[in-house]
Amino acid sequence: MIGLLVVLLHQGAAAGCLGEEPLRGVNLAGAEFNSEALPGRLGQDYVYPGNAMIADFAERGVTAIRLPVRWERLQRELGGPLHGADSGQLRRILAEAREQDLCVLVDIHNYGAYRGERLGTRAVPTAAFIDLWERLAGLASPEHLALGLMNEPIKLSVSRWSQVAQETVSALRERGVRHLILVSGGRWSGVHDWQEADSGGVSNAEAFADFSDPLGRGVIEVHQYPDTNYSGTRQECHPPAHFTPMFEAITDWARAHGQRLFLGEFGARDQGACLDSLGRIVGQASGAPVWRGWAYWASGPWWGDYPLALDMDAERRPRWERIEPHLPSGGSGDG
Repeated sequence: MIGLLVVLLHQGAAAGCLGEEPLRGVNLAGAEFNSEALPGRLGQDYVYPGNAMIADFAERGVTAIRLPVRWERLQRELGGPLHGADSGQLRRILAEAREQDLCVLVDIHNYGAYRGERLGTRAVPTAAFIDLWERLAGLASPEHLALGLMNEPIKLSVSRWSQVAQETVSALRERGVRHLILVSGGRWSGVHDWQEADSGGVSNAEAFADFSDPLGRGVIEVHQYPDTNYSGTRQECHPPAHFTPMFEAITDWARAHGQRLFLGEFGARDQGACLDSLGRIVGQASGAPVWRGWAYWASGPWWGDYPLALDMDAERRPRWERIEPHLPSGGSGDG
């Protein structure tokens, strides 16, 4: 009995967003769909994942769900309250996460803008962004909610985004927010061009070298697809050896600057070099302590025949076989 109690206490300490267990999981997309329809109609233009889908992934060994959402749906006016229906969906998902000991990484999937206006400007001041995240942080405890500040902030320069991100993290900590915070790199957040300067002459490596979080719970989020233009949209992929040096380089960068990394998006088609490179990418993001975890792109209720979809309602696809060995438990469920 005492031995069982020790095991249960250890599992409880390792679960959720703040434990020692790595955050390895999947994007459950759908709430960010149809961005031309804003705010759009819930259930017609966009959808949130159901509890059964979340529980299924938890059973298979996933420890984290990255949940892409649109700012304009969660907060219909800057500085206003969270929208009832959409915040209610988040509360439902977070309640299920508590049941399953999962971490939900809420990702504002807005590319650095709100209704087309750039973040960090008079139209969309950083104060409004901080207000959004303070409200969202109040939905759940740090054990089961992590804050993914902004997906792929291409509307801002790398330098400007790094300033907005640092200001936001510092302000949230001053206001008592204790959650894990994921800070995307600038542009498309690619591992492949981390060291390359943007049009303003600043690279992500330079802009985020001195990123700091008073609580030590800030993580730099990066993305990487294996196809030939790194977008996830092409059929042809680079071979696995192409990705080893780029991941070694960013891992060395993180060590040198005291940063941690999270691979927030990666995905591949079920074919040839794409699958082999998928295995190499997830392996590279699973090996070193600086890697806090990863989330595959993507699954969700409305993906249909999307070629990267991790469709767990059908027979297990080859891409899952590349991912499963890197789950904390080595995978579970009969697939």
